[in-house]
Amino acid sequence: MSNTIVIGAQWGDEGKGKIVDLLTEEADIVVRPQGGNNAGHTVIIGDKEYILHLIPSGILWPGKQCVIGNGVVMDPVALLAEIDGLAEKNIAITPDNLRISDRAHLVMPFHREMDAYHEASRGSNKIGTTKRGIGPTYGDKIDRIGFRLHDLVGDPVQFSERLFERVEACNGLFESVGMEKLDAEVIGKELLAAAERLRPFCANTVEILHTAMREKRSLLFEGAQGTYLDIDQGTYPYVTSSNTTSGGACTGSGVPPQKIDRVVGVTKAYTTRVGEGPFPTQNDDLANRFHKLGREFGATTGRKRRCGWLDLVLVRYAAMVNGFSDLAITILDGLDDCPEIPVCTHYELDGKELRLPPACAKEFERAIPVYTNLPGWQSDTTGCTTYDELPENARAYLARIEKETGTPVSMVGVGPARDQTIIR
Repeated sequence: MSNTIVIGAQWGDEGKGKIVDLLTEEADIVVRPQGGNNAGHTVIIGDKEYILHLIPSGILWPGKQCVIGNGVVMDPVALLAEIDGLAEKNIAITPDNLRISDRAHLVMPFHREMDAYHEASRGSNKIGTTKRGIGPTYGDKIDRIGFRLHDLVGDPVQFSERLFERVEACNGLFESVGMEKLDAEVIGKELLAAAERLRPFCANTVEILHTAMREKRSLLFEGAQGTYLDIDQGTYPYVTSSNTTSGGACTGSGVPPQKIDRVVGVTKAYTTRVGEGPFPTQNDDLANRFHKLGREFGATTGRKRRCGWLDLVLVRYAAMVNGFSDLAITILDGLDDCPEIPVCTHYELDGKELRLPPACAKEFERAIPVYTNLPGWQSDTTGCTTYDELPENARAYLARIEKETGTPVSMVGVGPARDQTIIR
């Protein structure tokens, strides 16, 4: 298998975990290059459901090595809780199958408090963050005052000194708005205890990945969130704090672009979004239908996802900025009972046709989706195992996606199980 990046083409929650799980069979190493535990990937194997936040989905395959790269912001306590939770499901995690970059930045308790403080202060202009401390951690990283894993496991005395100084500075802000002070001593003990467990996992993961490539072993990069949460290319300011596009996989792992062979874009057969921000094709009737079926709730927060018809303006631009070589379409079966399926081919804004999304969020909010109505197939696709078994109108729907985005569809999801993905 070639070196492959898997990227969401929408606002996240596209089903990347399932696609990564599928591709892991042919990969040697699975890499998580960015984001934090604000992301959640769900994988269903048999009658068991696994929800992963920081650990790559490849951990569910025996004999695969997983890497958390330097671009990830990692909550040490949350990571250990995830490791322990997987152990309860008989998924053993050791330094043999998981290594963590010594350059990965740490999400600290004061980052979570700062996240809540900032979100509350925005009032009606809130971003809709998960309040997991991701934004403030990336902010400290850019401000060059962050804590990295090597700081925690390398020099406990210096780490504690810096921690006390940082907590004292944060407490001054928290007290000014009536928030409770944090106890630096309690935080320090908890983090240093975590350091003892994490030390064996800490490594120069850039060296590990380059050694693997020299040995002709294949890498699979598991992107978190989606293209439109990218700090540069997304619906700014309603975005996450990292580069969720394919370029972020390179900077977040230390693997250069010329070593990447394939970029798989993942999109649902419709569109969903969690959190605030523009969503031109949002449709409350479609959302209510999915929610009544128990579908479309966030894997990390449990929040109801906003739902709408497929927005090809989004997928078209995502294909451009990521360099998609092919597309994986997930949850095609979610549209099985629709007699007619609208797809957005372009927007209208102030009398102009837009085939790519505007940069300005306020313009994005005013954009009017223009739909083409395609005939539904109104039959159960969940039992289809080959592309030719799909109903004719379902194949026509997928062909329209290919035409509008200039990208071939290589995989089609027709259910949540591992074996409910058609390889074309």
